[in-house]
This record gives sequence, structure tokens and C-alpha cells, in this order.
Amino acid sequence: MTARTASSAHVHALRVLIVGAAGRMGQALARAARERSDVRVIGGIESSESAHIGRDVGEIAGVGVLGARIAADLSAALAECEAVLDFSHPSATAANLAACVAAGKPLLIGTTGLAQDLHHELDRAARHIPLLVSANMSVSVALLAEMARQCARTLPLQFDVEILEAHHRHKKDAPSGTALALGQAVAEARGQQLDQVGVRSRAGAGPRQEGEIGFAVVRGGDVVGDHTVVFAGAGEQLILTHRATDRAVFARGALDAAVWLARRPPGRYSMRDLLSKQ
Repeated sequence: MTARTASSAHVHALRVLIVGAAGRMGQALARAARERSDVRVIGGIESSESAHIGRDVGEIAGVGVLGARIAADLSAALAECEAVLDFSHPSATAANLAACVAAGKPLLIGTTGLAQDLHHELDRAARHIPLLVSANMSVSVALLAEMARQCARTLPLQFDVEILEAHHRHKKDAPSGTALALGQAVAEARGQQLDQVGVRSRAGAGPRQEGEIGFAVVRGGDVVGDHTVVFAGAGEQLILTHRATDRAVFARGALDAAVWLARRPPGRYSMRDLLSKQ
């Protein structure tokens, strides 16, 4: 009997379904779950056009057969799971959300680039199911946001804020969801509205205005994810940085969050809530 099997006898394994199972994060989740006794992947979801329909999630992730087949119909697959992890595409988020609400299943959404008007639907859904939405599932990034929030609350407005982020060449949204979340944390601490003070491009712009929150983006190579918040004052700078070197850190954080979320009552949660329980 392996150590994992022995420990499984004493720990309930949360049955999870991965939406976007063949993607980078979907595969990372399957690999991370294979190393845990408290989570078991029971299936995956991909679009009906995917060549991976019918394949085992574990085989795609390179960890062997998990007994978790990939299907296209989320509603039909929900009966056997206890929580859903959605790392698919923003165009599918609304339908995935509706299916989980109808089935009463906790839902963790890590998909980035969500439409702004979707947030009203998220709030409505959270009245019925536990719902956690985060652009970044790293607990360390959640701590970075809290540190940025505290700095923004403490330092005067004369400190300029710039948020720098770098990701691999295939990432589609820019600035990243994490960078925007960091900007939101700073803006809230300053009593600002990010959509009023956020500057995504300075091409052709005049001098920097006091209170602006700037964003700079790098896309290249296989960079997993770097985020830096710069507070630049006269004669001094305060710089906060998080650098991810392995996508597994996000998968581990997502699984920790799913286990935590499955025990919560209906409501809208974030990684900040999880951080406060550590």
C-alpha cells in the first residue's frame, strides 16, 4: 500500500471536476491532485470540438490513468462531483456558472479576461452556491495584494504607483487579471475608482498625473508570471514583487481553495478570504 493510499483511508477526497482539463492549468491541476489525498479528479470538460473528448484527464497531464474521462456536457457531469474548477475560456463562463447554480455545486473560477458585465451574474449566483473568483490562485499573490493595499493606505498620494507584469508569449489578455486585481487593491485603499485612474498605455500621453495607477506589460518566451508593484516617491521607491517559476504553485493554491470553498455556505469569496483563514 502506498503512502498516498494509506492516508486516503483517513481523509475524505473531495471529488472535483476540471473545466478546461486539457489546458495548461487543467493539466497542472491534474498533476497536483495526483499528489494529494484530499482531492480526487473525477472528470474533465472541454468543448465539443476538442480532440480530447473521451480521453483520460491523467493521461493528458502525463500522470497516468485517473479514471477521469473528458466530456463536453458539463450539466451531465456535475452529478458525481462535489466542486468545480473552471479554467476554460471567458466565453463559456456564464454557461458554466448557470450549470453549477442549477446543480448546487461550489464553483471556483480561475479563468481570466472575464467581461465586466458578468460580475452581476456572479453576485447573483453567489446567493445560491459558494463561489470563489480569482485571477491568481497563489496564496503568496494574495499576500502581495494585501501588502500593496497596506502600502497604498499608508503612503501619501504623491507616491506614484506603477504595476509591471510579464507572462509567456501565448497569454491573450493584457494587463493580466492579477495586475488588474493589484491595481484594484491599491485603488480601493486610496478611495479611488480604478477605471478612472488606471492608465494602460502612455503612448502619446502627456506628463503623469498625480493619483494615476499605471500598468506595463511584457509578453515573451515561457515566463510563468511576474508581478511588481512600484510605489515611487521623491528620492525613494518601495517595490513589491512576486515571481512564479512553476505553474504548479497556482494549481496547488487552486486545490487548497477548492477544499476550503466546498465547506463554505453560499457566498462570493476570494483568495483574500482564504488568506485570512491561514
